[in-house]
Amino acid sequence: MPKSYTSQHSESAGVPDSDLRQRESEAIRNAYLNTQQSRSTLNSPVHASRTSIVPFGESSGLLSHSDGLQGYRTVPGTPRGGLSRRASYASMRIRPLSRAHSYLRRSARAASNTTGPGQEGDDQAGTASIVRDDRMWYDQMTSVDWVKDSIADAYRVKELRARKDWRGRLQASFDGAQGWILVAIIGCVTAGIAYIIDVTEAAIFDYKTGFCSRRWWYSKRKCCSGANVCEEWSRWSSLVSKDGGDNLWLDFGAFFIWVVGLALLACLVTLQTKTVISSSVAITTLDENLGAGHYGKSEDLEDVLSPTRQAARVAQRPPLIYYPGAGSGVAEVKVILSGFVLHGYLGARTLFYKTIGLILSVGSGLSVGKEGPYVHVATCVGNIASRMFKKYSQNDGKRREVLSASAAAGVAVAFGAPISGLLFSLEEVSYYFPPKTLFRTFFCCIAAALSLRFLNPYDTGKIVLFEVRYVTHWRFFELIVFVLLGVMGGVTGALFIKASRFWATTFRRIPTIKKYPMFEVLIVAVITGITSFWNRYTRLPVAELLYELAAPCNAFTDSGSGLCPTEERIPDTIRYLIAAFVLKAALTTVTFGIKVPAGIYVPSMVVGGLLGRIVGHTVQLLTLKYPHFGLFAGCPVDGNPESCVVPGVYALVAAGATMCGVTRLSVTLAVILFELTGSLEHVLPFSLAVLIAKWTADALEPLSIYDLLTDMNAYPFLDSKVRPVFTTELGDLAPAPHPNHFIDISRSPLVPAKQLRAKLDFLHMAGELDGGLPILRNGILVGLIPGPDLEFALDRLASDNDAQCFMSAQDRWQGPGRGTQRCDADSDLISLDGTADAGTAEADTQHPTTKDPTDFTPYIDPAPVSLDICSPMDLVFECFVKLGLRYICVLREGKFVGLVHKKAFVRYVKETHDMELKH
Repeated sequence: MPKSYTSQHSESAGVPDSDLRQRESEAIRNAYLNTQQSRSTLNSPVHASRTSIVPFGESSGLLSHSDGLQGYRTVPGTPRGGLSRRASYASMRIRPLSRAHSYLRRSARAASNTTGPGQEGDDQAGTASIVRDDRMWYDQMTSVDWVKDSIADAYRVKELRARKDWRGRLQASFDGAQGWILVAIIGCVTAGIAYIIDVTEAAIFDYKTGFCSRRWWYSKRKCCSGANVCEEWSRWSSLVSKDGGDNLWLDFGAFFIWVVGLALLACLVTLQTKTVISSSVAITTLDENLGAGHYGKSEDLEDVLSPTRQAARVAQRPPLIYYPGAGSGVAEVKVILSGFVLHGYLGARTLFYKTIGLILSVGSGLSVGKEGPYVHVATCVGNIASRMFKKYSQNDGKRREVLSASAAAGVAVAFGAPISGLLFSLEEVSYYFPPKTLFRTFFCCIAAALSLRFLNPYDTGKIVLFEVRYVTHWRFFELIVFVLLGVMGGVTGALFIKASRFWATTFRRIPTIKKYPMFEVLIVAVITGITSFWNRYTRLPVAELLYELAAPCNAFTDSGSGLCPTEERIPDTIRYLIAAFVLKAALTTVTFGIKVPAGIYVPSMVVGGLLGRIVGHTVQLLTLKYPHFGLFAGCPVDGNPESCVVPGVYALVAAGATMCGVTRLSVTLAVILFELTGSLEHVLPFSLAVLIAKWTADALEPLSIYDLLTDMNAYPFLDSKVRPVFTTELGDLAPAPHPNHFIDISRSPLVPAKQLRAKLDFLHMAGELDGGLPILRNGILVGLIPGPDLEFALDRLASDNDAQCFMSAQDRWQGPGRGTQRCDADSDLISLDGTADAGTAEADTQHPTTKDPTDFTPYIDPAPVSLDICSPMDLVFECFVKLGLRYICVLREGKFVGLVHKKAFVRYVKETHDMELKH
């Protein structure tokens, strides 16, 4: 294990000679470039260069606007601009720049033996081609600095409100209305996309069983005007049968071909979202996908902190691959809203392929839902729409307020429940939810729900298919059954999570499955096609099946059959439902995690609904056989099977309990069930079952399904809801500072650009793309420059060879031969030798010559957040969670002794939490 500062405080922390440090850094960097060259045979040149090519539009905003070469850019890139704290923190310097000397560009050319466009070599400064600014606020796999974004927005608002004329007031009014305009657009567009998905997937799903003879593009519901059977709907076997009749085996063959074909097509579309990340970018972040293994689980942490050892390990790793279009995307949206950057997840390309893939995957008949992916789709819409206004496109903190509202709109159109959408955003996905965002989110949900209601996708006047109404009241003895259903739902949800983890760590680690994800989809599709055809309840679409399970019998015209049996047929119905329950639970388990767009909300509700319907019919049979039993004394005896017990209520209660066991949603889920039924009478049974299910599931499995995904993908997500018991102090986590991890200006505030470049390379080799370099004077912390800002500032230089960079935020450069001046509290200039000079203030605005040092002070944070080395870990936890910090500087008696990054703290919290679970 590496030595923390507390174990090294007696050792010398002196700074070696600058020349020695420069030679050491150059040697380390050359060793790293050699390892990158050896990697070129293992990875493609793009991968070997520590870059990932992202198409135009996929890296803008979270993804901001791109004007890179030929519509492409390399990531990680550089930040969009320096933020001046002297004039205006929010001044955005969007200017042309040269990337000739960028570390990433030089690494790329070293690995691929190519030169950049218009360049003959690295050392020919001034001949590099000038390209448009391709900076981004945050690099791939980095964390968002909430404090920086908040301060930048505060200065923007201050400058906006400083104008008191009518034009300034008009601009201020429009600035305040931008948020409302944006969420209204997001709600309407989300509803439009949901309408397209609902209508299209319903028609494609029905193609597996037949076609409409009068209009082939109609779904069965539309062709038969809502009836289950009609003459216009023809089976596929009627086309080849000699007598024109139906043939069961021919229908089965057509069903099987449609299931497998649509599933493979959905997988093929999803694979188009493939995103490759160089393993060097993800050294400390994304360690695995759902079927891979941790790279550094058993590695010594001292190797993690050693850039040379780390670079050697990186050379042996394959590049990391993920598919933004696969799964539901809710876990990734949750991580993004917490302040982690995943480029490609919320772009137009992902939105397009996910929409097409979702239609195909749901239409194929796989045990997947579309409600979870609606959250991802709506968030993509919100991210793209936020580019309309610079207020949101140039500030990731503000943009995430819009994304929170977008995620809520996804739930609103999925369940037809605007209030539940608001609660979902607040309870599940949002990490930062200021009060003003609450009403805008609610407005966005209302706009989405009203728009979809107006479009009427099912021609029923309802937003969702499984909306039901109950007119009977529940009996007091049924509370016992509702509690039992809550326990059973919690157990089922917890077992599903354990089974998903087991399946991901066993079957999906088979080399063939990992290498060819379409092969797994083929296996699952074949199993689904063979097994689901023979049982009506596994053959139905999940939304329609949930409606049949939850609906009361008066909603059916053929009483005495199906799910409305007479007393004599109830046992046969129970056996039929048990077979469907076992099959549906197994199919849902193996389907979750395959490379197709797939949600888990409604499939888990269907599994719970089948279980609840079984229990409901059992209780119903008991009330009919023993009508004079004490508990059933209040039930009327009129021959109606549902006069006392309504099995549909049991199905919906169990459906909510099972979904709670899987997702751990509580208040949101109870309100969803209420909005689906519109019954105040049944709010208590729904809430009681959800509460019991959450307690039971937490006792059996502490992780929800989204926590499992976050954990297995090793996202640096700091869960504010789970705080382990800390027994250490901040000093136990802070490593002793390495000379290349800080900038010393004790002798002079002028630092050679080559030395700064070497320190930046040191950060990159350590995987700290979003790290920072503290600035020290005589051991005292006087500022900090973020790594991305430093890279951008160095890239603006014509050459790193003779450039001297001014690195003191407390001093001002006065020009060559005149030295530097230090600013006192009253902004007067005091020379460093102690003599006052009040007449040199104008020198601050002079344009320096080509040999003058570049002023880097606009990029320096003069007051980074710092804590004492003896600070308790609970205080550190609150700072990272409540303030959204990227790193914390550690001081001892006022002097700098180390820096703790958020990713390192997240790793520490996870290890502490895992140790608690083991004990």
